[in-house]
Amino acid sequence: MSGVMKRMGMIFRAKANKALDRAEDPRETLDYSYQKQLELLQKVRRGVADVATSRKRLELQLNQLNLQSGKLEDQGKKALALGREDLAREALTRRAGLQQQIADLQQQHETLQSEENKLTLAAQRLQAKVDAFRTRKETIKATYTAAQAQTRIGEAFSGISEEMGDVGMAIQRAEDKTAQLQARAGALDELLASGALDDPTGTSKDDLTAELDRIAGNADVEFELERMKAELAGGPSAGRQALEGGSAPAADAGERQEQQRESPKFDKQ
Repeated sequence: MSGVMKRMGMIFRAKANKALDRAEDPRETLDYSYQKQLELLQKVRRGVADVATSRKRLELQLNQLNLQSGKLEDQGKKALALGREDLAREALTRRAGLQQQIADLQQQHETLQSEENKLTLAAQRLQAKVDAFRTRKETIKATYTAAQAQTRIGEAFSGISEEMGDVGMAIQRAEDKTAQLQARAGALDELLASGALDDPTGTSKDDLTAELDRIAGNADVEFELERMKAELAGGPSAGRQALEGGSAPAADAGERQEQQRESPKFDKQ
């Protein structure tokens, strides 16, 4: 059972990975990564600003403590000049406490200064990386867009794109339907001519007309055959006479017989 569940989980992850790969646009991924780097750079800059602010506060406190220390030293000198050694001792004691605070604040100031320098250097390096990534990002996006356009143009020319494939299929279907309609029209014409189908408009030929057309066709064939026989028997002139009509030679013979019957009458006169 565990093996089946593992296999199902693997198949599901493979399907999900394939779906995500199809849905992923590298340009959007690059823009998202660049946005995240800008956010990180902004955080580093805010950190530098916070450390610098803390350092500045320590500097203000150090200045105030130094002023108080100097003031206590002056008061101690004046008290000692007036013969008030006790007041001078008290002023010096307070001044010693301020000096300890100044030393602690000075150490914290140095630590903050060092941290500020590190953060500033890190921010500068990160800024340089972000700028380089932005340049590379734009280059990759432009290259990807050009490659995508070139691929679409190649698919369009080769006819393997989805849009051009649909157009090709539509053209093929139109050609198939046209050929089918032409074949059907030709078949109907043949059936109407042979009389297998009746023409409801009454324009089809009846049996008598069809028979007369057939006889006329046969007469033309016989006439052409006689012409060819005459050409073979008497030469081209006989062929032309046969074409002009078979009654011409009989008429010429009748005229000669008539002339022979009339010629004796003229001799007797």
